[in-house]
Amino acid sequence: MRERCATDVIERDETPGSERLTGLLHLTRGGTSVVIDLACAAGPAIVHWGEALTSSTPATLASLAAGAEPQRVSGGLDVTGRLSLISTAPTGWLGTPGIEGHRGGAGDSVRFEVAGVQADDHSAMISLVDTEARLAVQVEMRIGSSGLFHQRIQLRNTGDTPYTVQSLQVAFPVPWDATELLDTTGRHLRERAPQRREFTFGTHLRESRRGRPGADATLLLAAGRPGFGFEHGRVHGIHVAWSGNHRVLAERVVTGEAFLAGGELLMPGEMILGPGESTQTPWVVGSWGDGLTELSARFHAELRARPHHPRRPRPVTLNTWEAVYFDHTLQKLTALADAAAGVGVERFVLDDGWFTGRRDDTAGLGDWFVDETVWPAGLHPLTDHVRDLGMEFGLWVEPEMINPESELARRHPEWILRGRIDLPPSARHQQVLDLAHPEAYAYIAGRLHALLEEYPIAYLKWDHNRDLVDAGSGPAGGARVHAHTLAVYRLLDELKAEHPGLEIESCASGGARVDLGILERTDRIWASDSLDPLERLTNQRYTGLVVPPELIGMHLTSPVVHSSGRTVSLGLSGAVALFGHSGIEWDLTSVDPLTRADIASWVALVKRLRPLIATGRMVHVDGTEPGVDVRGMVAADAASAVFTITQTATSIAYPPGRVRLPGLTSGRAYRVRVIVGGDEGNSGQSALEWTQHDTILTGRELESVGLRPPVQLPQQSTVVELTSIS
Repeated sequence: MRERCATDVIERDETPGSERLTGLLHLTRGGTSVVIDLACAAGPAIVHWGEALTSSTPATLASLAAGAEPQRVSGGLDVTGRLSLISTAPTGWLGTPGIEGHRGGAGDSVRFEVAGVQADDHSAMISLVDTEARLAVQVEMRIGSSGLFHQRIQLRNTGDTPYTVQSLQVAFPVPWDATELLDTTGRHLRERAPQRREFTFGTHLRESRRGRPGADATLLLAAGRPGFGFEHGRVHGIHVAWSGNHRVLAERVVTGEAFLAGGELLMPGEMILGPGESTQTPWVVGSWGDGLTELSARFHAELRARPHHPRRPRPVTLNTWEAVYFDHTLQKLTALADAAAGVGVERFVLDDGWFTGRRDDTAGLGDWFVDETVWPAGLHPLTDHVRDLGMEFGLWVEPEMINPESELARRHPEWILRGRIDLPPSARHQQVLDLAHPEAYAYIAGRLHALLEEYPIAYLKWDHNRDLVDAGSGPAGGARVHAHTLAVYRLLDELKAEHPGLEIESCASGGARVDLGILERTDRIWASDSLDPLERLTNQRYTGLVVPPELIGMHLTSPVVHSSGRTVSLGLSGAVALFGHSGIEWDLTSVDPLTRADIASWVALVKRLRPLIATGRMVHVDGTEPGVDVRGMVAADAASAVFTITQTATSIAYPPGRVRLPGLTSGRAYRVRVIVGGDEGNSGQSALEWTQHDTILTGRELESVGLRPPVQLPQQSTVVELTSIS
């Protein structure tokens, strides 16, 4: 048995500030530490990911690494396998491997050894080789400014024959006492529904084979101490920053290892590396915290620190879909624009139905020309009107899709993704355009550039209304999801580069493509086609585990919700849409003047609060009575906050018990006041006592003791504002 190489020396590059490196790496930043043992037997292994080890010395780190070494046990291998950066069977690892592949059915045995390391305080590039398998790997690691831990792997074929990659995934060890799992599932109109289970021995596997993450995908796979919530309980979670097929897993093995892993899910034969060729996994991003609020805050802070993160106030947006559907007329849409401007809308988005042959969803996709029968003068009369009203103009597109009933499909059926002669099952009467086909890409890029050059389009609502099913390059062709996803990324990057200031929304049958790969190139996601506020409470809570609130579209809905048929109040709809990128999905031309004035008041409140929404820390309150939802946004300096208290159902307690408002500075005093809602309109009850006075409480009192919320009927919400007075 070869001993652990804790004293081996591995050369760094001889660059200024570099030094000789011993057998341990300690990366730390943003309250996170990662310790890597450059061991010989199994390859480099992460022995700690989590709390910052600020007082550790080389000696204590070496002891930490020694403390992670497994013993030989009876009935097992003479060298007990352990989790490494890329675990494989030749090292004794009997769990899910980090790499699987072969050379024409042979050469599947892989064992990497360290070839070199480059590192600084918070990042590392670890080079690994297997000269026998003729493969080379670079594992790239970095800890972001907020403590997010990023990993990705580049694999290169150094042999002279092709190497087929079956899987390549990144592993994140989690503490052994993390015995509860959280992930999400869902469907169209109900994305990101949480589910929990015990983290037992074996593998919990989640895969997306939809060519996009999918409405049923988990945005985050988390493992934590039993009962972890938003406020407390140590928890670790990972996210795969990729917009195509992917997999995540949680595994606990009997040799004492527990870990989360993720990466791209490759279809058979999709990734064959020729001699000298390489491939790279998506970034897999890990966060941790004492509760999900702290875990999610790391994601939010790092995304907000990006140079290209949206900085200007998020424009209040009206989308025309539920107002007019396919019934496009200049008269109707200019009247809608007038009503929108009248309540303070800043961006007017023309949805589906503007292009050739698009009178319903059975035809037209791919023919990206303005329909002259509906718009004889083009879109200019509408865009001019919208701009004259002081609003930006946005346009709906679905560039990756094609209707068989379209001129494009008739001319180029070979551009449709398929694995057989027959087309795959349709969805919404449409198929998928193969953007990895150079001519198809050039055509779509050309049409989008032409539209953006002809019209003052500030915003594209980029939709994606179907899964990629049997997505091959043609009859008997190879799998195409990987190449198609990269082509979509390239197209988005190209549009942004050629049209500075253009903003793009990622919509996919609602929230079926929500991931950090697409958000690296877009400015907003549409969390769900459901605008039902009660449904949206859960959706937005769990979408926000990874996505900052200002990047999540949240709209006021019409009184009768189109997706659920539920009748809801403007007060409920407005409160639920407050903590995000707010907008309206409603035919405002049908609204009476009094209601229109109320809508204008909500829009004014959104504009007043949006600096807080774009920079503050989202807080979800644990331990509330069933039927009561409490969430808030606390300013970065904790000088102010806004909370919503929503009655989702009747409570047993009547009047309800106290609710806590956490996240503020303990010793600071805050004035507490209701700014929307309260007990108005509910007969048979007295006024709430604290609302009748100048109520001042400290942050500690608000978090530990709380106060009585107003009595509310189901589907009512109260907005409470807190302002520091000390």
